[in-house]
Amino acid sequence: MLPIAETAVDLARLQFATTSIYHFFFVPLTLGLAPIVAVMQTIWYRTGDDLWYRMTRFFGTLFLINFAIGVATGIVQEFQFGMNWATYSAYVGDVFGAPLAIEGLAAFFLESVFLGLWIFGWELLPKTVHLAMIWIAAVGTWLSAYFILVANSWMQHPVGYEVTDGKAHLTDVWAVLSQPFAINAFAHTMLVGLSTAALFVFGIACWHLLKGKNAELFRKAAAIALIVAVPATGLNLMMGSAFGITTTNNQPMKIAGSEALWETEQPASFSIFQVGGFSADDQTPGFSVEVPGLLSFLATGTFNGKVEGLNQVQASYEKKYGPGDYLPPVKVNYWSMRVMAYVGTLMFLVAALGALFFRRGTLEKRHGFLKVAVGAIALPYIAATAGWLLTEMGRQPWIVQGLLKTADANSPGVSSGEIIASLGVFVLLYSCLAVADISLMRRHARLDPPPAPGDRNDRTALEPA
Repeated sequence: MLPIAETAVDLARLQFATTSIYHFFFVPLTLGLAPIVAVMQTIWYRTGDDLWYRMTRFFGTLFLINFAIGVATGIVQEFQFGMNWATYSAYVGDVFGAPLAIEGLAAFFLESVFLGLWIFGWELLPKTVHLAMIWIAAVGTWLSAYFILVANSWMQHPVGYEVTDGKAHLTDVWAVLSQPFAINAFAHTMLVGLSTAALFVFGIACWHLLKGKNAELFRKAAAIALIVAVPATGLNLMMGSAFGITTTNNQPMKIAGSEALWETEQPASFSIFQVGGFSADDQTPGFSVEVPGLLSFLATGTFNGKVEGLNQVQASYEKKYGPGDYLPPVKVNYWSMRVMAYVGTLMFLVAALGALFFRRGTLEKRHGFLKVAVGAIALPYIAATAGWLLTEMGRQPWIVQGLLKTADANSPGVSSGEIIASLGVFVLLYSCLAVADISLMRRHARLDPPPAPGDRNDRTALEPA
């Protein structure tokens, strides 16, 4: 059995993967739930229907719990660039640090400040101003995501820089901010966020409908969730194909690795499932179920497109960058791609079936489906994690594509023992946070929504649910 980490670089990667994956569990729900809560409050503002007020407060509290823990874990993640990846930070910090600085100094403070005003301003601010607070906070969450994705996309496809005096220097900030890779990544991630939040709201609504609690309120919550979920999950399946074309143009090794395609093919088939064929010593699968031409379509936009194989890309990289092994972990890439695609398809099917049952007026009677919808809350998290594994593992051995290898980017002064100690602290701390988060979210999601303002008797402020 192979060890998880053999060197300080491996340990540093393991620590960053642990904190990044944990942090990203909270990001999609924040991105999607912020605008959904804002829409709920807008409907209440326009109609005066207290059911929408109660929904806003109910799902707004869940949003705040998620946001708080997401912020705490995100701050720790960024500090690791200086802790374990000092060589990387010194080499590309002039470029990579720019979008991170904008995110921290502008977008993050935008969302945090206005979210604070929204939390404490229910009884203090005029209704119009208070409504504006949640919309500005929602815009701030999306801006934060955009600048983070700009930074990550630069690692996938570096542009707008030049290397002088042994360091990468920013020469064109607009090229960094507007490159197609970043725009595609942003669109894909926002759809993931909307899908996550919509299935989250729908699953909670289905749980309450299953229990026969607050049926009128949660029927409306299910409706707004499905209005978002059906197009978001469907568009994201199409967006994945468009993003695949961009990735093929910039990272042909990642696309070839995601299919375990060793030799160039035209047209190239997509394997639904295969056994074997995941290593340079074993390039031919023992069993495979394939769809002719589908990989060509996903990678090039045409069913007859040419897709380069791992062996050919390896040879071209050796010619361009010098001798070395440029193959990513093929098996991880292959299955990450399929988990993401298959679970994403399942998300769309759950949303589409839910919409069909809702339209027919039979949703509340479909007890089996209601239970499935509650379980489907987990699906976007599985798909998103698989997607990030593909994104990051598919880039290996590069930390910045074609510019700096991961093995050369760590902090030479940080020992394996120090990383192990800090990793142990992170795992313990994050385990406690996970227990706290799940407990709080589960407890609140099972409660009745808070009362409307006119039902609060003599209370002057709405108490937390």
